Amino acid sequence: MARDYAARCPVSPVRNTWLVVAAILLAAQGIGAQKVRVDEELEAYPTESVKLTCEFIDGGGRTKLTQVSWIWEPIDGQRDNIAVYHPIYGHSFPNPSFKDRVVFLHDSLQNPSIRISNLKMSDAGRYTCEYATYPSGNEQGTTTLIMLAKPRNSANAVTVQAGTKSVVVAQCEAAEGKPAATIKWLASVGGNHSTSTTNGPDGTVTVRSEYRLVPTPADNDREVTCMVDQRTLGQPWVKTFKLSVEYPPSVSIEGYDNNWYVGRSDAVLVCLATGNPKPTTFTWTAASGALPDTVEVNGEKLTVKKVDDAVNTTFICEVKNKHGASRHQITTIVIEEKRTITPGPSTGAVVGGILGALAFIGIIIGIIFFIRKRHEDAEGPPKHKPPPPVKAGSSTEMLNKPSEPPTATETAPLSPGEVYYEPTGGEPVTNLDDETTGALNGGAPPVLDDSAKYDKINELKDHTSDGHHGNDLDSSNHEPPAANISRGESFVSPAMYV
Repeated sequence: MARDYAARCPVSPVRNTWLVVAAILLAAQGIGAQKVRVDEELEAYPTESVKLTCEFIDGGGRTKLTQVSWIWEPIDGQRDNIAVYHPIYGHSFPNPSFKDRVVFLHDSLQNPSIRISNLKMSDAGRYTCEYATYPSGNEQGTTTLIMLAKPRNSANAVTVQAGTKSVVVAQCEAAEGKPAATIKWLASVGGNHSTSTTNGPDGTVTVRSEYRLVPTPADNDREVTCMVDQRTLGQPWVKTFKLSVEYPPSVSIEGYDNNWYVGRSDAVLVCLATGNPKPTTFTWTAASGALPDTVEVNGEKLTVKKVDDAVNTTFICEVKNKHGASRHQITTIVIEEKRTITPGPSTGAVVGGILGALAFIGIIIGIIFFIRKRHEDAEGPPKHKPPPPVKAGSSTEMLNKPSEPPTATETAPLSPGEVYYEPTGGEPVTNLDDETTGALNGGAPPVLDDSAKYDKINELKDHTSDGHHGNDLDSSNHEPPAANISRGESFVSPAMYV
């Protein structure tokens, strides 16, 4: 039935709007019910002071305030009054731990803000400003105080002895910080680290980190870095230091140059020792017994004042530190005469010679490549089209000549030294060398421009056919061209010989 009623009477859009407005007003009334205004969260450091504000908001002025109290809650379930204000009875500070450290900033119920001085890490917690009112009852607001502490940071190396087991070689600590710090290691040695934390009674946290590795003599004086990061630090705290690995000494002897000749003076041997701690005891002895009289010892240095057969022996150097002793020996051979030592080439000269040889080889390779390239280009086909032969005379003259058969001299140029006889008994024509004739025609065979010579050739042809001149050229060997050549066309005729 209710469902039928809802179907018959749907809710109008206007009514929906009013419902939304009413919900908003109710929410605003609920928000406005919070009449005590305080800070939600504050941060502070030890030895500093903090201000806790509190203000009562009464829009209608119908609420009667009787008393205000500040209640401290260090942990859940524990509530301690630290400050009370009554407009008639005045101030009261019932908690002894806050006595002389808490004051009211105003003698007013509407603004009972307080200040806590000389803060301690244990002062962290929730602080509630609570009013006793009429007729609504108690009204309150809570502020959470977070105490921060900058950690005390330190890092140092742990002196260890070289061995085969993993041990702690460095430590880093961030003590009594809040919140807890983080520690990182930066190192070139192949180690690892472990971290532990310890909570203090006042809420602080101490973080410790240890760096471990299997120490060797090579790890001595290597650098490691500890880096501490924490909320209260503007930037990470960083400390770099060197590892301290102790080990027995190692020894070597220098100074012998294979040129101890008889009569040489002030020949020196030096005993070089490394160790941690640094060796301080050096002992020189000779394999043949006591040191020769010409030898002087000063710590790690042995000096032979004058070389003779007595120093033709083996010298031994022994060094010690708290972890052990080590020795080294060298045999010196005395020769009769000074040995001339020819110095070898310097490193710079050797490098320069190698570079010069490489440069020379590169130049030779470049020249060979260039010559081969030129040779290949010369044997290849021409890279340009040669110009056509140029005929003597103007193009106008060639176009205006009648189409007549060419003569033998026109068809084939004479070889150098050959003689051509005119058929009419004229002067013999001797061919000049190719350079003379070719120069007139750009290197091509000469072209005759005299049209009268065509008539002489025809006469010669007729005369030889009748047989009047027995000493004339044989017509069978010098036949004229079988066909005329059109004007402007190229032609080649057989050559005539005498």
